[in-house]
Amino acid sequence: MSIKKMLMWDETLFRDPDVFEIDYIPDQFNHRETQIRELVFQLRPGMKGGRPLNTILKGLPGTGKTTTVRKIFSDIEDTTSKLIPVYINCQIDNTKFSVLSQIYKKITGHNPSAAGNSFKRVFESVAQLISEEEKVVIVALDDANYLVYENELNKLLYILLRSHETYPGTRIGVITIISDMDVDLKTAIDARVSSVFCPTDIYFPPYQEEEVRNILTERVMQGLYPGVLSDALLEIVIGHTLASGDLRVGIDLLKRATLNAERDAQRFISGENVSEAYQVSKYLHLQYCLKALKKEEADILKMVALMSEGEEQLTMGILYQAVNEHTRIGYTRFYEIIKKLDAIRLLNLAFKEGRGRTRLINLRYEPEKVLGYIK
Repeated sequence: MSIKKMLMWDETLFRDPDVFEIDYIPDQFNHRETQIRELVFQLRPGMKGGRPLNTILKGLPGTGKTTTVRKIFSDIEDTTSKLIPVYINCQIDNTKFSVLSQIYKKITGHNPSAAGNSFKRVFESVAQLISEEEKVVIVALDDANYLVYENELNKLLYILLRSHETYPGTRIGVITIISDMDVDLKTAIDARVSSVFCPTDIYFPPYQEEEVRNILTERVMQGLYPGVLSDALLEIVIGHTLASGDLRVGIDLLKRATLNAERDAQRFISGENVSEAYQVSKYLHLQYCLKALKKEEADILKMVALMSEGEEQLTMGILYQAVNEHTRIGYTRFYEIIKKLDAIRLLNLAFKEGRGRTRLINLRYEPEKVLGYIK
């Protein structure tokens, strides 16, 4: 079969492939009714022209936080033009200027001019537009823990939440979404921010076995034709999902297994298709984290992976000596990067028993996998 014919081949096992995209928002979003109800209550003042109440959504990755926010934001946009919802992915936009640029773009429909536009000037434009048009803005900072790692959260929250003091009539509320359970946002912010933040916590627990089964079964029924996936193989997918603790792994696994079956010109998904797909899907967290790393962070992780292939136990001192020979990076910045890589669960730091406080560095993934995905 020619490449052109392969690309145009229209036989498919998918009834609706969008169902298996990570950012898909289901019409009926089950098992998060309590959290949706609580968040809607927090945003209700904004629907009436007031300032929305600030909120912290906290839970492990793949527990429905982002989908909850996106679904509510979609409903807000269908209901009113008074409240402007702005979603920010802080893995990508993790500086106060990049976050503000996204807010500006949402309000105006275009990016701020790159020529000589300072942070102060862009924020003045945002505040003026909000005030003159009598709009209310609710900003969702997804993976706001990345702003904590970059020491940007305090500066950003201070500017957003105290904007009304400098620009009367400006009403901005903030939703912070936290996926790192070791981050305590209430202790990470300083007193001048805490006095205006005053958030309500909404917790997203991991999905239970029956909830995972229900969600994945619904995705299969919506996204695949009948008979494509057997009940026995669906149970295997459910087992892998529960073991990972991340619903996104199961959704990605279903998508890849179906594509593998199509590649093999099969009418149904085989056990081999599922096993092959899992060898990729189980590294979903690694792939997401690597996409968000800055070059110097990826370079240091690459160095850790290369040095971890040997038998010698890697320590902070040994690693810094090797890194410094190649980059001349200062120790303070080096230590900040190592702490971030530990916080996002790419590394594991531990103290070595004995005299002193020697820190050991261990990769959470196989070195060859880390190097492969970095490439």
